[in-house]
Amino acid sequence: MSEIIGLAALSHSPFATLLPPRDSSQPGGRFLADAARVAGAVERLAPDALVVIGPDHFHAHFYDVMPPFVLGVEEITGFGDFGSRSGPLLSADALAWSIHDGLAREGFDPALSYALTLDHGVVQSYEMVCGDREIPMVPLVVNTAAPPLPGLARCVGLGQALGAAIRAARSPARVLVVASGGLSHWLPSNDPRDPAVAGERRAALIHGRKNVDAFAAAREPRVRAMGGDPGARVNSDWDEWFLRRIADGDLASVVALGDEGLEESAGRGAHEVRTWLIGAAATGGPLVWSSYEPVPEWITGMGIATTFEVN
Repeated sequence: MSEIIGLAALSHSPFATLLPPRDSSQPGGRFLADAARVAGAVERLAPDALVVIGPDHFHAHFYDVMPPFVLGVEEITGFGDFGSRSGPLLSADALAWSIHDGLAREGFDPALSYALTLDHGVVQSYEMVCGDREIPMVPLVVNTAAPPLPGLARCVGLGQALGAAIRAARSPARVLVVASGGLSHWLPSNDPRDPAVAGERRAALIHGRKNVDAFAAAREPRVRAMGGDPGARVNSDWDEWFLRRIADGDLASVVALGDEGLEESAGRGAHEVRTWLIGAAATGGPLVWSSYEPVPEWITGMGIATTFEVN
């Protein structure tokens, strides 16, 4: 039997590497300093494996086939977008298969990948939590960018099943759950049904798998152009409300927003908080530490929360 030793949930942003702060007084400086403190706490916890829940930003999954959930069970590779790590990553294969079997018993059938590519949505948070160490991981990729999205209540149910599957894993291990995503940020539509999504961009969202590198290269300048604006939209009030709900274990209030309420309050990018719902439902423990910095220059409210003390 395995043990869940905690949850670390944190935001990610391409601009953490594209626009890094010179020191802690610069935009994003507090977030990165606190993320480093989390890495120190994780080192003291000494997990045997991580289960990292995060999104994909059209680097591995496209509208030719868009699964709601994907579990990596063998080969995992970093895409290397926006300064995140590229190349092979350590996979906790035995734990991954135990999770797969446990989820199946509870009626969940995530897509299965023996060769999963992960972009910054998973890898950036993995690197921040691990620090200089390399810890085997099980990646669970959640579709948060491409409607139709998995329901918020479905994500909570998946998290509960995930927690049970980890605890029932055949080989004993100390497992840390990591949730990567959010908080509030406003992004362009990725919905091919949207008239604003047309031409080459629409074709790339559907057929990008045919030439992933070319699609990523064409997209990167558009992403870079979004950063650096101190007047970019971030909803700090909503972010702090969300952090309180997670801290209190009140997932139902977040679920009650529905997709429209979530998007209206916190932008399309806030659909990534599905990863926090899954992680919180999996661990089931109260949060004991959190950090928050609104970073308009990174177009994101940057939050961190843990179920363990961070010094």
